[in-house]
Amino acid sequence: MGLFSRNKPNDEPRPPADGGGPTKEAVLQALRQVMEPELHRDIVSLNMVKSVAVCDGIVKVAVELTTPACPLKKEITESVEKAVAPLPGVRQVTVEMTSNVKAVGGGPPRGMAPGVKNVLAVSSGKGGVGKSTVAVNLTAALAGTGARVGVLDCDLYGPNVPTMLGIPADHKPEVRDGRLQPVAKHGFLSMSIGYLMDPDQPIVWRGPMLHKAIQQFLSDVEWGDLDYLVVDLPPGTGDAQLSLAQLVPLAGAVVVTTPQEVSVVDVRKAIAMFRQVHVDVLGVVENMAAFVCPHCRHETKIFGEGGAEGLAKKFGIPVLGRIPLEPAVRAGGDEGVPIAIGKPDSAVAAAFREVAGKVAAALSVKSAWALPILQ
Repeated sequence: MGLFSRNKPNDEPRPPADGGGPTKEAVLQALRQVMEPELHRDIVSLNMVKSVAVCDGIVKVAVELTTPACPLKKEITESVEKAVAPLPGVRQVTVEMTSNVKAVGGGPPRGMAPGVKNVLAVSSGKGGVGKSTVAVNLTAALAGTGARVGVLDCDLYGPNVPTMLGIPADHKPEVRDGRLQPVAKHGFLSMSIGYLMDPDQPIVWRGPMLHKAIQQFLSDVEWGDLDYLVVDLPPGTGDAQLSLAQLVPLAGAVVVTTPQEVSVVDVRKAIAMFRQVHVDVLGVVENMAAFVCPHCRHETKIFGEGGAEGLAKKFGIPVLGRIPLEPAVRAGGDEGVPIAIGKPDSAVAAAFREVAGKVAAALSVKSAWALPILQ
């Protein structure tokens, strides 16, 4: 929630002391000129204006966004102020921003994470591209906006989320009323097979067992009410991806690649797989995009360039962001403090916040188009 105010200059005429000023209807009519930048519809018909109060020339407008991670808060606030301030008798405009995340497609089915509004898959066709790093930092960035978020580690054969969150190897989740309690750390929830197994014990499971494990992570874990559940999937296009798509309606998928062609070739298959199972690919994140020397600031594209742009052009999807190759990212993962939290002022943290904003905005657009237009 944020408060933004704009006062007219002192030399402008003030309304009479008897409480003169615009009517609520006049303010609402002015707000019909304010367009939501991504939906291109006015905020009144979108039911984003939750209340209007007018008293002695002071106008207070409450605007409800579809996500606290909205990257256009400032733009919408300024548009509201610009529309209302010129009305006769207005001395001050105050805009209060709140948020209410909507579920894309109605959310998961009953019994499968019933309190979760949106399940978001993070995937890649190839291992070693930093998919888990992106998933964890995306989760952290979303949580940093005030959203209620969790991350589910579905990479059962190589669970890295516990290490990246700094959860001790001997930590065991609590079981309460027959339900597994997710682990809370860094302002969000998490669950992983790594919390349940000996860290040195390999998972030697065939597809049906993997499917059952993912099903239990969704049905038997007490996720509570979440705006977003980020699912870190294993590399490839196999059982885990198919099981997740079958068990819950995914709000969307984010694919991760590095710039090099070896990675891009496999990511093409991952995008095609999601489309085959009718999951919307929200965009691509290019990880390890470039290395900037900390001494001379020279940029070196170690893994080449153009991979994300090629995918975006071929499949008609956006590039959600480019994450620099930065030693602090690796250090944060090893130390259990994601860089989006440990170094919030860094360029890498800013890049992850940009990705989070674009992902949240894409889901908001999908959910908003399903809402009726108010007249």
